[in-house]
Amino acid sequence: MFLAPTKIDPAKKRAKMIDWQTRDTTYVNFGENFQPSFTDTKNNPRELEYTIESVLIKNKNQKNINAWLLKPRTNSNNITLFYLHGNGGNIMLQYQSFIPFIKKGYSVFIPDYSGYGFSEGKATRSNVLSDALAAFNYMKQREDQKNNKVIIYGQSLGGHLSAVVAQKVEKDIDGLVIEGAFSSHKDIAANRAGFIGRWFVKEKYSAKKSIAGFHKPVLIIHSTEDKVIPFSHGKKLFEKANEPKQFYEIQKCHVCGPVYYNDSIAARINSLITK
Repeated sequence: MFLAPTKIDPAKKRAKMIDWQTRDTTYVNFGENFQPSFTDTKNNPRELEYTIESVLIKNKNQKNINAWLLKPRTNSNNITLFYLHGNGGNIMLQYQSFIPFIKKGYSVFIPDYSGYGFSEGKATRSNVLSDALAAFNYMKQREDQKNNKVIIYGQSLGGHLSAVVAQKVEKDIDGLVIEGAFSSHKDIAANRAGFIGRWFVKEKYSAKKSIAGFHKPVLIIHSTEDKVIPFSHGKKLFEKANEPKQFYEIQKCHVCGPVYYNDSIAARINSLITK
């Protein structure tokens, strides 16, 4: 119910993808450490407005998890978004929605959880949490990140997870953004399967409990048109959050904020930093 990973064969050297903005077909070529490079249909290199560095990080099980660090080539604003994606797909399918933020000067660090993409191991809720913490600890130790402000930005399942991670690493971050997240595993199970779902789902960790213990700035984003996670879950998380906090009500599809509202979301993120 909670995890729907898309695995990539580690022997794979090339994959096809569609550019979200231009709708052009692009090929991703994988090198050492699954380092991506991009070509068009005629095998001509595609120049990007940002850099991508693919890294492998050891998790608690001594398995390699894959992460990408995306950085603007110019005009960095010295803010890094530690992005926790949702329950489906993998980095290659998720990163494009954050390109508008990279163009505005943000760096974006995106880990794939165990069993997703090139990450080794099994996708479980316990591993998702420990993988996120391992990736965060790696990122914070990098020399190129030591002077950057850090905002954790989670979407959907990653939004739920982000509240839990944020409480655990509160001293090392400057704020938290949660978009389209469910308030707890039991709450979303109840939405899907009634009291039976709430009864049978074990609550390994809970965003609504963790966010009540987090005391840095919080921005919660949720669409009134979200067909995946009910709008009420975002409001419940907002009620549990401590000040300073903001609630940003948007429209459009589930976790589509960065695509349609990146200007206003960026302005709100910057306001988190300055408070």
